[in-house]
Amino acid sequence: MTTKPHAPSCERNRGPILDVLRMHFAGRRRVLEIGSGSGQHAVHFAQAMPWLRWQASDLPGSLPGIRAWLGDARLPNTPAPLALDVLQPWPPLEADAVFTANTLHIMGWDGVEAFFRGAGRLLAAAGGGTLVAYGPFNYQGRYTSDSNREFDGWLKERNPDSGIRDFEAVDGLARVAGLRLAEDVAMPANNRCLVWRLGGGLPVA
Repeated sequence: MTTKPHAPSCERNRGPILDVLRMHFAGRRRVLEIGSGSGQHAVHFAQAMPWLRWQASDLPGSLPGIRAWLGDARLPNTPAPLALDVLQPWPPLEADAVFTANTLHIMGWDGVEAFFRGAGRLLAAAGGGTLVAYGPFNYQGRYTSDSNREFDGWLKERNPDSGIRDFEAVDGLARVAGLRLAEDVAMPANNRCLVWRLGGGLPVA
């Protein structure tokens, strides 16, 4: 039996993230979570929002842990997790919402570009939808806290291609993919929840 992985950060951030998702996923039906990690978010959000079909996905090495969480929860709205590498062809699926947490600063910039291209195509095929990305972001090239500066240094020591992304750069990728910013929500621990919608949303202030 696979031991369930445990990420303490998921326990800390799931409440504030759920508040955002309840609002922006209220009219959605099928969510693709990219980079589901331990699987904790998938279980918590799918249980709290039973009207959603929550499709977890990650690189193949993470799937056993996700399966362990989903298997214990036995929720009717969580299908088996999918193997998905944003840099490779995405598996065929339908979704009118995309969610990701703490992934954009881990993958290389080519992965971030591929993420927005793939999410834009997926939501366009659904006739519209919502994309939510949670994590730390810089604004106008500046860190929002000393802890984020230190975290960024740690990330780049591990992998020079990773690092906290500039909001303006990722929002530019979203716009190219047909997405428009709907909300930028301040979260605990100097993180943000960025919400985009296909073909609509609020203008950036």
